[in-house]
Amino acid sequence: MNRKATSAQFLNRELALLEFNRRVLAQAADDAVPLLERLRFVTIVSSNLDEFFEIRVAGLKEQMRQRITKTGLDGRTPAETYAQVTRAAQALVAEQYKLLNEVILPGLRAEEIRFPPRAEWTPAQQQWIREYFVRDVLPVLTPIGLDPSHPFPRVFNKSLNFAVELEGKDAFGRSSRAAIVQAPRVLPRLILLPAEVSRSDYEFVFLSSVLHAHVGELFAGMTVRGSYQFRVTRNSDLFVDEEEIKNLRIAVQGELLHRHFGDAVRLEVSDNCSPEMIDFLQQQFGLAAEDVYRVDGPVNLYRLREVPDQVDRPDLKFQTFVPGVPAPLDDEDDIFELLKRQDVLLHHPFQSFMPVIDFIRTSAADPKVVAIKQTVYRTGTDSEMMEILIDAARRGKEVTVVVELMARFDEEVNLNWAARLEEVGAHVVYGVVGHKTHAKMCLVIRREEVKNADAGTGPRTMLKRYAHLATGNYNPGTARLYTDFGLCTANDELCADVNEVFKQLTGLGKVAKLRHIWQAPFTLHRRMIAAVRAEARRAADGEPARIIAKMNSLHETRIIQELYAASQAGVRIDLIVRGVCALKPGIAGLSENIRVRSVVGRFLEHSRVFYFLNGGEESVYLSSADWMERNFFRRIELCFPVLDPALKRRVIREGLQPYLEDNSQAWTMAEEGGYSRASPRRSRRRAVQDELLLTLATPG
Repeated sequence: MNRKATSAQFLNRELALLEFNRRVLAQAADDAVPLLERLRFVTIVSSNLDEFFEIRVAGLKEQMRQRITKTGLDGRTPAETYAQVTRAAQALVAEQYKLLNEVILPGLRAEEIRFPPRAEWTPAQQQWIREYFVRDVLPVLTPIGLDPSHPFPRVFNKSLNFAVELEGKDAFGRSSRAAIVQAPRVLPRLILLPAEVSRSDYEFVFLSSVLHAHVGELFAGMTVRGSYQFRVTRNSDLFVDEEEIKNLRIAVQGELLHRHFGDAVRLEVSDNCSPEMIDFLQQQFGLAAEDVYRVDGPVNLYRLREVPDQVDRPDLKFQTFVPGVPAPLDDEDDIFELLKRQDVLLHHPFQSFMPVIDFIRTSAADPKVVAIKQTVYRTGTDSEMMEILIDAARRGKEVTVVVELMARFDEEVNLNWAARLEEVGAHVVYGVVGHKTHAKMCLVIRREEVKNADAGTGPRTMLKRYAHLATGNYNPGTARLYTDFGLCTANDELCADVNEVFKQLTGLGKVAKLRHIWQAPFTLHRRMIAAVRAEARRAADGEPARIIAKMNSLHETRIIQELYAASQAGVRIDLIVRGVCALKPGIAGLSENIRVRSVVGRFLEHSRVFYFLNGGEESVYLSSADWMERNFFRRIELCFPVLDPALKRRVIREGLQPYLEDNSQAWTMAEEGGYSRASPRRSRRRAVQDELLLTLATPG
């Protein structure tokens, strides 16, 4: 096959991201999903779209500003992509609000969970809300009348604001036709009314409604002609000049100060906003008409994410569960002795993340442990794992933590953890400039007595290494929401590989040859291509050949071209890609042997699993890396084999095969990028996440 890429062979990344969010929104439209969880899916789409505009759309607009006309993989220029993205995003947002207003909110109302508009407030509610406004809201508001001495204020990224149209003169005789009221971030955006004034079990009012009802009190003696909520989304990508940088930590801290006031990329306004005010806001933010999103409801639906947690209605939520624990961990109290005998595989969230925390906690307390090394990408604000590492350093362990300061939207959290670790004497390294440290790995080094030492020489000791490798972050919170695999091992060769990677990250020197692990940016790409080509050669020779790959995103040109070539050689290829997939499946003469599916369910599919038939030996790899250019060439990533035959079978049985058999939560991709949802029809319903909950976890 001609491996030269042509635009007809690739799909657009930004449009594929919006397609993924359509699949997420379909969960909110699914009657089989509990009602409060459907509301949660609506908020997830809002959060995803926020990041989409902050990063992807912002990038397109920046390319257009620089007059870049170079086409992407799919043959579109930035301007062409932006035009299509805008139309698709406008349609998706309209669909989202329609679903919320016509289906979900009426459904919640029938369940005595209400969000009454101002026109439906009872006299008792009006009185309580007014008292709340005077007591808790009014004192922290700062209305800004727009005139020569009060220019348009700096508006914080994604903050709630109100544009107020006024008429009349103020106390100084000034005549201002407009004012801006910024809602302080300390105020809750959603207020649960007390039982004494509620007409149902749960009744909420939005802060925006409270402000609308009483905005006139901010402008005494003037007439309010209109009050409209709005929100602006800004470019939030950090720019750090890698060639000029001298101190990565200081550079990131400096950039964080500017993130909240980057260039505007989207304006959301209430649908009752006057055309004059919309024109005025567009001018202030330098936005065009297509950048304006008029919405029928709150301008930030993500605020509704608090509702399921505040409402005690288990019947309207997913059934709770207790994550399972693999049998070997239940039968053995000493984790180190267990790992000497066998590897341990954990499949989150169906199995608990606590064994990973316990592994680090035991290491921190064990007097035989001399050193702990760990990477940190996303751990969360309140991280038990990080507190354990801090405690280990206080106990005198040699603690080395590779902190990724460029983990998008977690930069500030990671800076704070880095500072606390340094305070107790831990070695903190900020990875490699220009290459995000995305690998998930931990290495524990323990001084142990050598059994069967010569009687005449007395006991001898040696340093023994133990490792944890994973596809997901060291974050107990996301470990209950994301599907991921983790492997605990004392395999000497795997642990030696992990040790070499840590040496690269913390020191200087040439790349060492690794025995088992494929590492980006050095060997992962060529090793993956070699594995694909090996299957293609076997197929061409008439031998059985098979590839199954599960990941979040597939967008790297060479890999796609190699998959096309393997398909033409006769390799049967199944790709389970949660989000973006630039490959076109099922095209005669190109990809007729490739099938692509996406599974969207209760949990975010996050594990990366790669299977190659390999002449019947069945090679199975777990990885932190998607098949994207950034993961192969601009990140530190690991792809590690599952060597234990029993655990290898587990990964296939739990992480691959049921995803190919799912007929309820799976979506099949068409050659031009559209998706159709699988249906059980006459066969019995198969939902992979539900099945894994049944087999690996227990009901809560």
